[in-house]
Amino acid sequence: MSVTGIALVLFLTFHASMNVVALISAKGYNMICEFLGANWYAVVATIALAGLVALHFIYALWLTLQNRKARGASRYAVTDKPEKVEWASQNMFALGIIICLGLCLHLYNFWYNMMFAELFETAGAPMASNGVFHIINTFHGKYGIIYTVIYLIWLCALWFHLTHGIWSSVQTLGWSGKTWFKRWKCISTIYATVVILMFAVVAVAFAAGHKPCDMKKWGPGCPPSEFVCPNGEMPEGFMPGGPMKHGHHMKHPGCPMGPDGKMKHPGCPDGPKCGPGRGHHGPKCGEPQPEMPQPEQPAEPGE
Repeated sequence: MSVTGIALVLFLTFHASMNVVALISAKGYNMICEFLGANWYAVVATIALAGLVALHFIYALWLTLQNRKARGASRYAVTDKPEKVEWASQNMFALGIIICLGLCLHLYNFWYNMMFAELFETAGAPMASNGVFHIINTFHGKYGIIYTVIYLIWLCALWFHLTHGIWSSVQTLGWSGKTWFKRWKCISTIYATVVILMFAVVAVAFAAGHKPCDMKKWGPGCPPSEFVCPNGEMPEGFMPGGPMKHGHHMKHPGCPMGPDGKMKHPGCPDGPKCGPGRGHHGPKCGEPQPEMPQPEQPAEPGE
């Protein structure tokens, strides 16, 4: 349990560090999302991470049942809580349940709309690697305030879980003695606070209307500047969670195509190739480009 716990703490540290990039640069965050998209190494890492979460939860459930069995009916005879036992220590399993429920919501808001969408080429595949779009959609969309409050409650439960879990894992591994016991508890509190604040700041900042420095304009329905044409034109129907209109360039969905298949505005690259949720796009992802009218050839002499 301690090994899986430490591994999950390291993942949370990486995830929190990655999220902070979204506060500074939309392009930088989306580059990370594209790197961690439906690539084989990201899929393998996701499966391994899911395994760690499952092992951690199953072992926690087993320990809880073993403790209850060992105490038997005597657990009902105790009414006073031990003075030196932390609240988080007494409620680790309950906190774990809250964390799992929050994780399910998080997977729905982000993983389902990103990696899953790209793997199975769902309707949201064109925006799979646009992580900033999904952050805006979650925290500044129609249900932004509700999601923000739920995420903060989830992060609060995660903070309590981490403050006890980190030093407890270290102690279980035998890396804590009388001298380091209090030190590890202090380190755990500081470390957990920093990690949780990194998550919370992103949620609250975007909910309050923050925009990275490389975004021209935004709001519900306005994506990052790399997805906006030079003149700021937006395609009709480009709304968070809404369908993308056909006939737009997937890498630059704000750039409408002309009848000749070329972008109407300078700065919008052209290209016939279509990737799963990335790259260039024709009238519909996966379909070949329509044949462009060819110039008439001069008639051969004698015809």
